[in-house]
Amino acid sequence: MTLRILVIRSDNIGDLVCTTPLFSALRKQWPQAWIGVLVNTYNAPILASNTDIDEIFSYCKAKHRAKGKSLRSIWLETFLLLRQLRRRQIDLVLCASPGAFRLARWIGAKRVVDIDRAGSGHEVEITFRLLAELGINLLPGPLVLYVDNVNRNEFEKRHGLLGRTGRRIGLHISARKTRQRWPVTRFAELVRQLLRAGDDDCILLFWSPGTASDVLHPGDDHKALELSREVAGLPVVPISTGTLIELATGLSLVDIVICSDGGAMHIAAGLNKPIVCLFGDSSPDRWHPWFVPYKLLQKPSQNVSDIEVDEVIQALNELSPSQR
Repeated sequence: MTLRILVIRSDNIGDLVCTTPLFSALRKQWPQAWIGVLVNTYNAPILASNTDIDEIFSYCKAKHRAKGKSLRSIWLETFLLLRQLRRRQIDLVLCASPGAFRLARWIGAKRVVDIDRAGSGHEVEITFRLLAELGINLLPGPLVLYVDNVNRNEFEKRHGLLGRTGRRIGLHISARKTRQRWPVTRFAELVRQLLRAGDDDCILLFWSPGTASDVLHPGDDHKALELSREVAGLPVVPISTGTLIELATGLSLVDIVICSDGGAMHIAAGLNKPIVCLFGDSSPDRWHPWFVPYKLLQKPSQNVSDIEVDEVIQALNELSPSQR
């Protein structure tokens, strides 16, 4: 009889990406098992084409609901989803996120494994303690993300990136936490210094789309527009990414990424990109880019705004020479 395993990872996008080594380890341990994942609707698309997963289930969080959709309706949908999973007669549920046990108890699995997440180590290593609870001692591998090559080629053509021979530098300017945000003036100065040499380098500009006043999905459209105006005339390609798939596709086209700690950083790591990461008050030990080359910049003040442009340029050039 086929072993049926469900992993619950219902929190942020970076947390979910950091769980992909667990999916790989489960598939290695039980090649013939049915492996399902329960995530939220916002994050679910990032698992597209992951061959370690047989089925993806998703529920809508209150903060992700569409305009006009009531709390009662999403609660009902979640209840019906959990009832559907209960009927699957799951053998094992792994609670990979805080609060997952509340969902797990409704599924009625034969065994539920939860862990104390308060310990030290990287998020990937903490999540792997679920396997240790099962007596399985495997080392976590890299993050795993897939990008469809057809979509990638179309994306590249649409943004006029074909034929460029210099570095493609991905610059993601958004950050959820205030202390992780770099001012527009610093980004503008960084762009000017990186592109003033007259070579073929270009910058792909990424940000969280939307307005800052959007309660459910605050974005940085205004910040991106301001930066684009500041560096007008330079080879900067604004890439508006309305979905996580578009963000992953865009990041797959660059040679190196500059960003603050956050979901985009972990997506870049899942795509095996070298990363210059700006850390504010996050823990480097727990959240540094996993399994890829990186340079992490963090000031004693734990405020990204105190990081200097020259420091970012030095870190970038140490990871990636000026010519490909």
